[in-house]
Amino acid sequence: MEDDLVRSVPTLELARYLGLWYEQGRLPLRFEDDEARDVTAEYSLAEDGTVTVDNRCLDRNGEPQRALGQGIPDPEHPGRLRVSFLPEKLRWLPFTRADYWVLRVDDDYRHALVGTPDHRYLWLLSREAQADPAAAESFLQTARDQGFDLEAWIRTPQSGAVVSF
Repeated sequence: MEDDLVRSVPTLELARYLGLWYEQGRLPLRFEDDEARDVTAEYSLAEDGTVTVDNRCLDRNGEPQRALGQGIPDPEHPGRLRVSFLPEKLRWLPFTRADYWVLRVDDDYRHALVGTPDHRYLWLLSREAQADPAAAESFLQTARDQGFDLEAWIRTPQSGAVVSF
């Protein structure tokens, strides 16, 4: 089975993972402009124990875009969330949540590799707008080792700005 190679981290300190991350790169997404820049993801803990996911970027025309989602942590696997970006009223529908697995995070929670068990989606995140090149390459090697094909990898342009609304 394909997801045999994909492994989430065995432990994740959610409190340390929360906060702002800059996307350094990704595999193409049907719901994100391939030319998007200044892509960020901010995670915060909601009162009900779910994780609020606030993704922002500038699209190819320089227009700000935002996607708000909700992640439900998997109590059996700390490095896994089930995430939905549907409007809140529709999140109860079955099959509307996607796997979001933290595949690697460094000891100081400065870099993270996130992917899906079917190898379709992958993100490299950093706490800084410009990730350390050696760290980024090491994390991408982890992706390759877990069976991800990086031929279509998109490097995300980052100015250091956080898109506001």
